[in-house]
Amino acid sequence: MNYNFSEKVSNLQASAIREILKFTSDPEVISFAAGNPAPEAFPIENVRRISREILDKDPILALQYSVTEGYTPLRNALKERMKAQGNFNTDTDELIITSGAQQSNELAAKVLCNEGDTIICESPSFIGSLNAFKSYNVNLVGVELDDDGINIEKLEEAIKANKNVKLIYLIPNFQNPTGLTMSLEKRKRVYELAKKYDIFILEDNPYGDIRFAGEDIPTIKSMDTSGRVIYSGTFSKVLAPGIRVGYCSASKEIVSKIIVCKQVSDVHTNIWAQVLAERFLSICDMENHLVNIRKIYKHKCELMLSEIEKNFSSKIEYTKPEGGLFIWCTLPDDCDMMGFCKRAVADYKVAVVPGTAFMIRETDKTTSFRLNFSTPTDEQIVKGCELIGKLSREMFD
Repeated sequence: MNYNFSEKVSNLQASAIREILKFTSDPEVISFAAGNPAPEAFPIENVRRISREILDKDPILALQYSVTEGYTPLRNALKERMKAQGNFNTDTDELIITSGAQQSNELAAKVLCNEGDTIICESPSFIGSLNAFKSYNVNLVGVELDDDGINIEKLEEAIKANKNVKLIYLIPNFQNPTGLTMSLEKRKRVYELAKKYDIFILEDNPYGDIRFAGEDIPTIKSMDTSGRVIYSGTFSKVLAPGIRVGYCSASKEIVSKIIVCKQVSDVHTNIWAQVLAERFLSICDMENHLVNIRKIYKHKCELMLSEIEKNFSSKIEYTKPEGGLFIWCTLPDDCDMMGFCKRAVADYKVAVVPGTAFMIRETDKTTSFRLNFSTPTDEQIVKGCELIGKLSREMFD
């Protein structure tokens, strides 16, 4: 049988992260390749208790069809929470519950972009969103990152050089994969560029609540006075990724279109999970929960950074994130990054993600790879860094 796939999906490739995760089925492999929250950060007892109460007291609510916009008490709770953070304008904004932030990002592209329109994003960036954008046959353009976020001069050059730029996609806080945070000055300048050239901004903020160092920086959404910022959030990193509850806040006009598109995709987000999220916000001490998980990630990040400094070749550069889940390591310019990553998992039993997985095109050059510190245990962090360090010294020193 000759399978002729649609143009929308024929060029999509399986995530390199998922391919590398296949190696982690070997119990001897230490995985720094995942992007999962720490297992010890899950509020299992509260989830168990709330789930029991839902099914005991209101089972039909959790098991019946619901509205596409999302469970009203959850939407109201999120609006109030975001309003207090400066991220929601009651007069102009609306909010919809989505199946994770990934769906928010995909639907934003769907409602705003025609085939051939341009989406500008950071390079490197989150592969899930990149593939979602590619599925709409857009012109995807990457702009390199500085230590404090996207390069503003090159961003404006990209806007001028490409036709029909509709959207700028950004992860300002503890970016995936680099762990970098965009400075306040750059957030302001990006917003001014978006206004100048009449472009929308998709601000993806899955990690914002897990800042464990430094000072909070206002979101781009909080600066929005023209209805051009779409804000994507999620419970995946602060409650549990398996429940697939995210949310999208944008102008009422944009959300009205997202609602229609979501009806085509999945009718509505899992209602049991939405009720669970709302009850968690209303019954449990969310702020104390966030304090606890920040402590977990702070410890894990600091441990990995100290082990990198102790073990890695001095020729490897690496980011020092103030939150999130990832550290971005960069090898010398003339090295074979893919060869390094393959040897790490095949010979040293440590899985990392090659940087090509996060580039706009896998042919784009990079000598970087991503490490995850949230999933492995302390013992695995120490042992894994020792092994990668041994490989790095063997290759570069």
